[in-house]
Amino acid sequence: MGNVYSAQNIASYLIYELNEGHVFVNNKSIQNILASVERKWQEIFGHSAYKEFVDAKEESYTIKEVFEAYESYGASHIPLPATEYYLKYGTFQLVERTYAIPNFTQEEVRLVQQALTQYRYKLLANAS
Repeated sequence: MGNVYSAQNIASYLIYELNEGHVFVNNKSIQNILASVERKWQEIFGHSAYKEFVDAKEESYTIKEVFEAYESYGASHIPLPATEYYLKYGTFQLVERTYAIPNFTQEEVRLVQQALTQYRYKLLANAS
């Protein structure tokens, strides 16, 4: 059985992975990859991968929180994951940090990597 994660955390993983491979990623592509991960997650585990509400229509797929976090980039490349504010217990200092990468199981990593590979192939197919 797969775990349920914040879509922001999975988006961070995707952005880091794509940037490491020097692959273009923008807000629309993040939503497409998240949709692919969700489909695969539903097939394998039988439940959603995300804690957030998913707005899935025939023509679009959107996780509002993720979309809004990267909306300022428009169609431009996203170099780093969005940030969150964190207040460590027992301190009075608010810290801004990028969203953490989930601690995936091996099966979950394989599934997310499949979605990333599929995205890379689509980019290559469109480029040629």
